[in-house]
Amino acid sequence: MIRRRTLLFTAPASLALAACATPGTGRRRDTPVVFMHGNGDSAALWQTTLWRFESNGWAPERLFALDQPMPLSRDDDAVAQPGRSSTAESMAFLSAEVDRVLRQTGAPKVVLVGNSRGGNTIRNYVQNGGGAARVSHVALGGNPAHGIWAIPGWREGSEFSGLSPFMRQLNAPKGPNGDEVTPGPRWLTLRSDGNDKYAQPDGLWIGAPGKPTNITADGPALRGATNIVLPGADHREVSFSPAAFDATWRFLTGDAPGATTIAAEPRIVLDGRITGLGLNPADPASGEFVNNLPLAGAQLNVYETDPTTGERRGAPAWRKTVGADGRWGPFTARAGASYEFEIVAPGYATTHIYRSPFPRSSDVIHLRPERLAAADRQAGAVVVFSRPRGYFDAQRDRMRFDGQTQLAGVPPRGAGVASSRLRLAAGPARTVEGEFNGERIAGRSWPVAEGHLSLLELTY
Repeated sequence: MIRRRTLLFTAPASLALAACATPGTGRRRDTPVVFMHGNGDSAALWQTTLWRFESNGWAPERLFALDQPMPLSRDDDAVAQPGRSSTAESMAFLSAEVDRVLRQTGAPKVVLVGNSRGGNTIRNYVQNGGGAARVSHVALGGNPAHGIWAIPGWREGSEFSGLSPFMRQLNAPKGPNGDEVTPGPRWLTLRSDGNDKYAQPDGLWIGAPGKPTNITADGPALRGATNIVLPGADHREVSFSPAAFDATWRFLTGDAPGATTIAAEPRIVLDGRITGLGLNPADPASGEFVNNLPLAGAQLNVYETDPTTGERRGAPAWRKTVGADGRWGPFTARAGASYEFEIVAPGYATTHIYRSPFPRSSDVIHLRPERLAAADRQAGAVVVFSRPRGYFDAQRDRMRFDGQTQLAGVPPRGAGVASSRLRLAAGPARTVEGEFNGERIAGRSWPVAEGHLSLLELTY
């Protein structure tokens, strides 16, 4: 096992992370920061991170969250697969985006921040795509730096195998100290102490329970980087939580952030993209996998709702049929208001997305309608409770969904599931509530027989 220098903090993050800071250096805060998402994800997951950067004085026009068109990896990196991207394609995408940001800002270098698969895309770009000359700092959260598994003869062609050709060359020693990071940029890794589903010694989360993965909780750490452990954090929280922001800010600036809370704005403007599923978002026969392609022609209605019942408060506050770019805004929201986003698109369920009040403006409020599964069609109504920036942990979190503290589909142990799906009996429309560690969302049930589905989406 490769030993990597790791800082393990058990004190509150605001105090413990001071151990790795360089106070008072006041490094410039106008360097462009480019955020690369993980496997199957989108720029939307960086929403709260962007807000925290902005709240601490980083200029919004210097923050760039990317959307890779086909965000899912191939089963075998060397074999073309419709709707999936290779490591080379991901690197080429990131390279082009960094060049665009440098041209747009006139800056000499960028900061790169990556989650999960996005971390290995960044490493590949810095090491093999010329990024070392264009990047000043790299911060990686939950990066499967040594694979999710390293099992001889088992799916070794996947980019997530520690034995794959891709991973072997990425981790080849560099320099006399055997560093795994490319010289030039400064490097930070953030990992969990054992609650990351993709850094586990047992193959439960890769569909092979009982099979040793030969990967431990130390897997995301890299020799030559500053390696920080965020106790109890799950695979997404090591990138998107307040503690992850605190560590990243200190790494970039040398100073503590003013706050990890999000500063409210008096005027809130929201925008984002409506995306879909499959090779062709408009064609259900093209697949059920996620993409970041615009769903042109989708119709959006935005309603202000009663925060306690989810009921609509009058006519739509905003409506739009999206064009070829998929953008659904800009919509000026009312501060403190809860909203329902209703998406109508051929080939999809009419999807009702309920959201908590927005404290700040954002242009990465991405929306995706769902399709009803075969099992859903037997229900009277379907309601999904989703946490995009983390997982549900029955032992760690305070949760409630439609009055139940045991969420459907969430295991009693471990943080590895980000949504819970309720199939309700037929009956009148009613309020359905979801609550997670103090954040509460109320929505309404809608009839499956008429092609509807409800989604309660958490912000935190």
